[in-house]
Amino acid sequence: MKQLKLSAGILGIITLMLLAACQSPVTLTSWKNPDDHAQISRVAVIPMFAKLEYVKPFEQSMCAYFNQQGLKSIGSLDFLNPTKTYTVEQVKAKIDSLGADALLIFKYTGTDKETSYVPATYYGGYGSYWGWGGGFYGGGVYSGGYWTTTSTVNVKSVMYDVKNTQGAFWTADISVTDLQYVDQAALQLAQKIYADWQNYGILKPVAKK
Repeated sequence: MKQLKLSAGILGIITLMLLAACQSPVTLTSWKNPDDHAQISRVAVIPMFAKLEYVKPFEQSMCAYFNQQGLKSIGSLDFLNPTKTYTVEQVKAKIDSLGADALLIFKYTGTDKETSYVPATYYGGYGSYWGWGGGFYGGGVYSGGYWTTTSTVNVKSVMYDVKNTQGAFWTADISVTDLQYVDQAALQLAQKIYADWQNYGILKPVAKK
C-alpha cells in the first residue's frame, strides 16, 4: 500500500488554514489624545465583563502577549477580588502599588446580528469545466441555498495615563465577528493594540540586554 507523503509547504498551508478557521476577524478603530505625550512601560488590564469565565482567558491571553513583547502587564484578577466592589480611589491605589503607568479598560457594548441568504450554487464536474459536457451529467455538485447569521461583538476600550487625570489617553472601538474562543480573540486584539500603540509612539522603548 502506498503511503501519502505531504511536503513541508503543503503542511504549512494546511496549518495556516486550520489556524484561520479558529480565528475570529477583529477590527479596531482608535484615537489618541494629541495633548498627552506620555509613554508607557507597564499596564494594568481590566476587562469589565459580566462573566468571570470571559474575563480570565481574555486578560491572561492579552497580558501574555504584551509581556512577550516587553510591555509589562498585569490582569485585574491578579490584584482585584472579583467578588468585591471597589471605589475609583481604591482601584487607583491598587494600580499605584503595582507601579503601572497606564490602565487599560474593556467594556462590552452589545452584539449586532446580520442575517443573509447564500444562494444555491452548482459546481460543474470535469465535463462541464472543460467544455466536454454540462449539466448534472458532467459529474457536478449542487449546493442548495441557505440562510446564515453573522454575530458581531462590540467592545469599547479606554486607556488612562495614570499621571494624567484629564481624560482618556487612548480609546478604541472594537468589533469581533463570529466570536468562537475568547482567548484567541484576545490574542488577535492584543496584537492589533500593540501595533497601534507602536504607530502612535505610546510604548516606551525596551532597554536592550
